[in-house]
Amino acid sequence: MKVPFLDLSLQHRALRTEALAALTATYDATRFCLGKDVEDFEQNFAVTLGYPRVLGMNSGTAPLHVACMLAGFGPGDEVVTAPFTFISSAWGINYVGATPVFADIEEGTFNLDPQKLEAAITPRTKGVIVVHLFGQPARMDEIMAIARKHKLFVIEDCAQAVGAKYRGAPVGLFGDVGTFSFYPTKNLGGCGEGGAFTAKDEAILTKARHIRVHGSDRRYYHDIVGGNFRMDGFQGALLNVKLPYLAAWTARRQAIAARYLAGIKLGGVRLPEQPAFGQSVFHQFTLRHPKRDALREHLTKCEIGTDLIYPVPLHLQKCYAPLGRSHGSFPVAEQAAATCVSLPIFPELADAQVEHVIASVNAFLSP
Repeated sequence: MKVPFLDLSLQHRALRTEALAALTATYDATRFCLGKDVEDFEQNFAVTLGYPRVLGMNSGTAPLHVACMLAGFGPGDEVVTAPFTFISSAWGINYVGATPVFADIEEGTFNLDPQKLEAAITPRTKGVIVVHLFGQPARMDEIMAIARKHKLFVIEDCAQAVGAKYRGAPVGLFGDVGTFSFYPTKNLGGCGEGGAFTAKDEAILTKARHIRVHGSDRRYYHDIVGGNFRMDGFQGALLNVKLPYLAAWTARRQAIAARYLAGIKLGGVRLPEQPAFGQSVFHQFTLRHPKRDALREHLTKCEIGTDLIYPVPLHLQKCYAPLGRSHGSFPVAEQAAATCVSLPIFPELADAQVEHVIASVNAFLSP
């Protein structure tokens, strides 16, 4: 039985009629940059997921960049983030001339370790970017206590955590700003690039809205330095089609994860932890095994797709060599990168496929 790691065509085939109708309406109305489709999505996203207001942007990297701009980070400043994440989590720091500083992760959740965060803070530290990795919320109570103690600006990277909750409240509302990605592979994915920005503070939202459109509140008048971070109308229209299905898709992901957690019994495997404080949306189901590569080869022979997500932590990427970090600098992140493998988890997986994955993992004979 074949089990792909991800098959986007299944979801898009089911929504084809709705999607094409929405695109046709946007095309006929020539609503190509921002406009009604984006405004409708912003409002619907905010209401559906519990945010005060949301700004649509043109990628998941864009709101991180905007957040670093409005936070005032710049040359000489340091911003702490985790080394086990997609590199966009750190790009915004570089884009404004600040320096990314890494702090190690927790073994169980793959998220920023609050104790390691505090140890990384120096007099130059101005902020922290907290990643809710794989859909699992980070320890926001501890992180926010440290941040407030040191007067740090907190950015929550919720790119993989749309719909996730921390102690019953949506992620993205605990720090100063929250950012999202609608890259096609995300739990709520567009048909192209897209992202979103949220904040509780109206002044922050207003400034972000100006930055999004060339630092302008009215055409040809530019009060601050901004950029072009606008969401296009087609993405707004498509995301509006998909948004009503998100709750059911999330429930299906959680149900698949529950079956994996209950059914996988392979010796030596470490399953993702699910602390009581967080409700994960399982963007990925990532386990660890000391014979990861052999396990992955075994699953390939069983016609099961897998992925190695973040096989090289950020501090070991060539672009960050000037930071001077070497092997051994962040041992938990490095061990995760060396032992993690992600299993198929998307809403359209059939029960039989899920059971085949479980049986195949349990049948692995470690060499």
